[in-house]
Formats: sequence, C-alpha cells, structure tokens
Amino acid sequence: MNHVIFDVMNTRVTFKNIPIHELSKFAFKDVGVACEEFKEIPGIDECIIIQTASRIEIFTVSNIETTDSPDARRAEAKTLILNQVKNKWISLTQLEQIDIDHFDQTIEVYKSDDVYLNLLRLGSGIDSFVVGKQEVFDEIVQSLSHAKSAGTSGTILNKLFENIIRLSTRMRDTTGIAKDIISLGDIAVKLVDEKAGLDSKKKILLIGTGNSAALVAKCLNKKEFSYDVTSRTLERATGFSTIVGGNPINFDDALSTFDKYDIIFVATTSDYFLITFERIRLVMEEKKKGTLILDLSDPRTVDEGISALPGIKLLFRDQITEIFEESVKDRITIVPAVEKIIEKELPVLSARMKRLDA
Repeated sequence: MNHVIFDVMNTRVTFKNIPIHELSKFAFKDVGVACEEFKEIPGIDECIIIQTASRIEIFTVSNIETTDSPDARRAEAKTLILNQVKNKWISLTQLEQIDIDHFDQTIEVYKSDDVYLNLLRLGSGIDSFVVGKQEVFDEIVQSLSHAKSAGTSGTILNKLFENIIRLSTRMRDTTGIAKDIISLGDIAVKLVDEKAGLDSKKKILLIGTGNSAALVAKCLNKKEFSYDVTSRTLERATGFSTIVGGNPINFDDALSTFDKYDIIFVATTSDYFLITFERIRLVMEEKKKGTLILDLSDPRTVDEGISALPGIKLLFRDQITEIFEESVKDRITIVPAVEKIIEKELPVLSARMKRLDA
C-alpha cells in the first residue's frame, strides 16, 4: 500500500559562512514571489522564507509517495527536490558565475529534526547575529503571518512555526536571554551621541562592511538616521547597503569629501591604516566644524596622528570594549540553560511533527 509522507527541508545562507556584503547576492527582491516560485517545483507543497540582514533561510515541505514504511524517506526524491531548489534559487537572484560554481559549498541543507533544532536555536536567540536579539524571532513570526496570508504555507509549516514561536517565547521569558541586550553597535552609537550629539541633521559616514559595521548600521537604521557607506571596493559597499542599509559611495570619494561629515564610524578588518594624516590633511585643514571619528576596528585602522588636525576628535574601540564584553558575557552564561531546554523539547517537537504524517 502506498503512503504519502512529508519531508521538511531547510536550505540557508547566513553570515556564518559568507561575508555580510555578499549576502545581498543570495537575497530575494520579493520574498512572497520567491515563495510562490519555490511552490511551483513539482513535489513542494509549502514554503516559508526568513530573510534578514544576516541570513536567508528557505523552508519547504514536500510530500513523498512511497511503498515503504511511513517513516521512510526516498534519497533520490530528496536529491531531485534539493537540486531544483538550488536551481530555482539561482534563477531568482543576481549570483555571479563564481557564486554559482561554489553554490554547493556555500549553502547549508537541513532535514527533519535538524530543521526543528535550527528553528529552536533561531527562535530562542542563541543562533542570532547578536545572542538573544529580538529581530530573528520577530522575523519568524512575520514570515509565518505573510506565508499564511499568501497561502504559501500549509498544515505542516504552520504547525511547525507555531510550535517554534510558542517554545521560543517560553525559553526567552524563562531564561531572560532577551533582557537588556546591548550590541556593539548600540554602545558605539550611544557613545557618539554622548560625545557629539546625534540627530537627523548630522552627516554620517560608515567605513566598513563586516559584522561590526552591520551592528552600527542596524542601530542607525533603528534610529532612522541616514548615512553613507563605503569600503575598499564600491561593490562591497553596494552589496552591504542592499541588505543592511545606507547609501553606498566610492572610498576615494569618501576621502575627498571627508570634511563634509560630522560623524565617522570606522569598522573594518584591514591590517593597515586606512585613515592617515597625509590622506586627509588637505581636505580637513579648512574645515570649520568638528568631526568625531570612532574607530571600532581591531586592530585599529585610523592613525592616531590625525588628532593633530583641527576639529578632529578621535575615539577608539577600547573605550567601549569593557561595556560590550560585559554584555556578551551576561548573554553567554545563559546559553547553556537555553540549550538544555532545547535538548528536552526537541524530541517532543519531533514526535508531534511525526504524528502529522499519519
């Protein structure tokens, strides 16, 4: 007798396996349209996509007909659907040939219990860009709501996401992992506000496209401040701004107009000084107003010698490190408690989902 069983699959690309500025290549312009496109793949009945500044995650459900036991999964059917998901992903994005050639090495693929584990870690906050942060949990809630409205999700993903939201809420509330979270970006922006005042009239420049720069950008976005973004290549700055925010500009243009900025955040991974006395001396000599520069890079990429230029106030990462590390330490001590709850709840969730097969 034939049985129809479901197979849950999660394919994803995150900040953990590619740089933030590269993520924009893998992102979908319209998540709703992308969900509909994935549902067009023969065998896929449901789809939900979680897309944030730090991850793109596709969740699909395929119904597999088999003459084996109800718990069997046909390997050839899985491979066929996975290949079609990858091909569809490529067709819906602006990937370059080098990205396509390395696509199999870039994406992560999870099935069944591993999908549930990934969602529990995401919802609880222990696998977030900033441990405990609310954004990904909110995105899980919103993604489910949008998928339900559009009709791209169904019985399986609805039940799975509803369980994840319920369990994640309980874990976040009981452990306090989401309480009083302060990211590096929050502390940096707060320090600059205290030293120079931050408002919509200030001209802000963000140099860098890595994780630290993304944290600063997220805080600026939250406060609705406009800002320019630059990096050593315009392509990086454009990729970063597409998925995180900001207005991308060429690095040389940023240096030649350095004097127009009131606030400059530098958050790069360069191993040499990007901002030196000689590079900005001529453009800054005639500046009438002051400029505050906060170098969050480790190692430093702003030469301390620029402090000799009139009107420049220079701050370094050291001035916020203690506050930031204390916040991180508080979060990390809670992670084991969350993991213990996940370890207990995962088999329960798995059994609950298996019952849907019946």
